[in-house]
Amino acid sequence: MKTVLYLFSILLSVLTGILTACSSTTDEPTDFTEVGQPASIYPDYKDIVIPPNIAPLNFLVRTPGEKFVVVLTSSEKQKLSASAAHGSTVQFNAEQWKSLLAASRGKDIQVQVYTYTEKRWIRLQPFTWHVAEEEIDPFVSYRLIEPGYSYYRQLGLYQRNLTNFQEEVIYENNRTFDYEDNHCINCHNYQNYSTQKMLFHVRTNHSGTIIAQGESAEKINFRHDSIPFGAVYPAWHPTQDWILFSSNKTGQAFHILNEEKVEVVDMASDLLFYDANQKEVKYVCHTDSLLETFPCWSPAGDKIYYCVGSLYQDTPAAQPKDFNTLRYNIVSRTFQADSQEFGDEVMEVDCDSVGRSASVPRISPDGRYLLFTSGEYGQFHIWHKSADLYVKDLKTDTVYPLQEANSTDADSYHSWSSNGRWIIFSSRRDDGSYTRLYITYFSPEGKASKAFILPQEDPEQNMKRLKSYNVPELTRDQVRISPQTFRQVIYQTQGSPITYKNE
Repeated sequence: MKTVLYLFSILLSVLTGILTACSSTTDEPTDFTEVGQPASIYPDYKDIVIPPNIAPLNFLVRTPGEKFVVVLTSSEKQKLSASAAHGSTVQFNAEQWKSLLAASRGKDIQVQVYTYTEKRWIRLQPFTWHVAEEEIDPFVSYRLIEPGYSYYRQLGLYQRNLTNFQEEVIYENNRTFDYEDNHCINCHNYQNYSTQKMLFHVRTNHSGTIIAQGESAEKINFRHDSIPFGAVYPAWHPTQDWILFSSNKTGQAFHILNEEKVEVVDMASDLLFYDANQKEVKYVCHTDSLLETFPCWSPAGDKIYYCVGSLYQDTPAAQPKDFNTLRYNIVSRTFQADSQEFGDEVMEVDCDSVGRSASVPRISPDGRYLLFTSGEYGQFHIWHKSADLYVKDLKTDTVYPLQEANSTDADSYHSWSSNGRWIIFSSRRDDGSYTRLYITYFSPEGKASKAFILPQEDPEQNMKRLKSYNVPELTRDQVRISPQTFRQVIYQTQGSPITYKNE
């Protein structure tokens, strides 16, 4: 018996020692050589503004060395340290990270990198993380899609918790190509930053628009003789069950000699107004020569904004424009809720006059700023290297680029946070092929900060995942309807018909 107890005591001591070693903090080197060399890290998280509720900014140290230590120091001298446990990957303890950020709201955190090489420690130049006062909405949803153009396989909608690294499926189509059941999923949208009312489209097989309210979901069939191109880009009214859609006839063409791969072109485009309670739809704009697309609401729901382009040249023959001369402006129209009537068009951003083209207008939650993407031509800017984020200050009528957030590659498909202090968008800046999510702080003065990539538990995850992030949408809560429920609605229902209201 004594032998058993003795062995048990030894085992307990060993386990305690292991646990203690795993939970101990990394010691900061005290004997080191100071150098003026900046640290080389991936992702580039140097000198950025971060939310106080963001997941740990784990990164790789690319400065040569045998081992690495990183020390975070708050302005109150609170410290968090970590060493490179796997190669040069630095991962921070999640609970200690949360505590450090909570104590650093509105203040700076200094990031100090040490590298051990040639039998000595070297201290590199530090950099800074400024922790903003304002939080970012905890959830972002997006589509993950392979860079293909014909088959809709292995794509889906996902939601990520930005306060940690948890990613969950909203809905996936198929793991392999299936001709009978194959379908595309796109254009997810929410009402006023809440998943309590949401929608997305299903294309080709099992097609329809999935509208979810609360715990239930329904498939709506927008096929109608008077609406030949169906419902496409959506915008849910901030308080009512009214949804704006563009109705687009689109096509894609492939470049033979061009650094850009594909061009998506509208051949026809109009705006629709859908009453989700009555299941009634009517046209807001229905023209042959103009292309209206990418609608959005003002935060008060009393105005709409959208892009409009002219399909034809201003010549007596009225010849169709070439793809690289088709440009879109942004217009607005007032909306009367009691009569559901729209006012006349008002020019908001005349991009065509300066040789630019606009897409995806979005209004800040305080109603002051119009955020959009500007490129050299067209409206599908996710493929355009010239695409950058711009804003119009609706109070001063000033239009300017968000230079600090933009890159030399495509920056597009953006979304505001519910407090208006954060913008999340897709960018091809890393390799020119895949879009990845970037976050920038938008100050009360209307300026962006340096953008940073979506944090991952493994910092190489963004490069290892060979899919593009598409249409990021920030929400205050997460989608509660299960993927199985969505699948049942998609596969087992035909879709409720709509009534066309001719006015």
